[in-house]
Amino acid sequence: MNPKVSVIIPAYNTEAYIAKSIESALEQTLTDIEVIIVDDASSDKTVEVAKSFTDQRLKVIVNQQNLGAAAARNRALRAAQGEWIAVLDSDDWYAPERLSKLVSRANEFNADMIADDVYLIKDGETSPWSTLIQESGESIEKILQIDIVYFVETDIYGETGLHLGLSKPLFKREFLVKHGIEYDEDIRMGQDFWLDMKCLIKGARFFIEPKPYYFYRSRPGSLVYQSQLPRLNQYCKATNSFMQQEVVKKNPALIRALSSNLAVYKKNLAYLQVVEPIKQGKLITALTEIRNNPGFIYDFISRLNKIIERRFQYYVMGNKSSFDIYPNIQKKRKTTN
Repeated sequence: MNPKVSVIIPAYNTEAYIAKSIESALEQTLTDIEVIIVDDASSDKTVEVAKSFTDQRLKVIVNQQNLGAAAARNRALRAAQGEWIAVLDSDDWYAPERLSKLVSRANEFNADMIADDVYLIKDGETSPWSTLIQESGESIEKILQIDIVYFVETDIYGETGLHLGLSKPLFKREFLVKHGIEYDEDIRMGQDFWLDMKCLIKGARFFIEPKPYYFYRSRPGSLVYQSQLPRLNQYCKATNSFMQQEVVKKNPALIRALSSNLAVYKKNLAYLQVVEPIKQGKLITALTEIRNNPGFIYDFISRLNKIIERRFQYYVMGNKSSFDIYPNIQKKRKTTN
């Protein structure tokens, strides 16, 4: 008989974290599960750690070359046999009752997708500093159905909001198979958001349970030296592509929401195309971008207070997570290289 839930864990160079992730899956109160790890050609001991577990419910698949997180997840999806698909990042972990609670709620509400609130915890600390819903500005006190427009409107890059693209829903495998839904392998960052969008545009019944059972680990300082330009370029491309679908064009509210998001992506992209060359000492390139983007100076001045505050916290106060905290948490890079 097929298991109730397939937990899929894409992994890349997370030898220090993956044991906790695997343990949290295998120790679920819902025992009728399988756990599928796809290692994306790690160069550390990630595979060795994964294979040290002897539980027969665990399967380890190893990519011979690095294909990216989306490709690793798709390989796990194709191998999965469960009624439900649960995604777990290899540096995160579940509360013991997570799968039992969410499957029960999904059955109660006839859901195709169901997510929970997310604990936000800094690497090295023992307790969360907040949750996704607490930081969102939204008030959700009971289980809530999420429609596609609300999903987009509350997940705006760099702004406070619900950011359900960060959540890790359970997906009914039958729904994914029926509609041929997989991760977009051309998008190496933020694939969860676009997978959710594919499901929602196909009519998936998506619910959010306001209780948190997922622990989302933030690694301090992980954003300080990472370029956001590739992410923003991919987001612009994905948004434009999505907006070309006929079913999307027939939904004016969705078009407005996506257009608004696209404008935010482009604004941040234009800003970073000036800032990043400055950081790299490429002043001529930066000046050229300023000429191409005359609104940069106004944009820079409007951001100045936050820029000074973040740098004061990081360099003077020693707060190494000042670049990682909400609302920038959606920039957290959980991808393979």
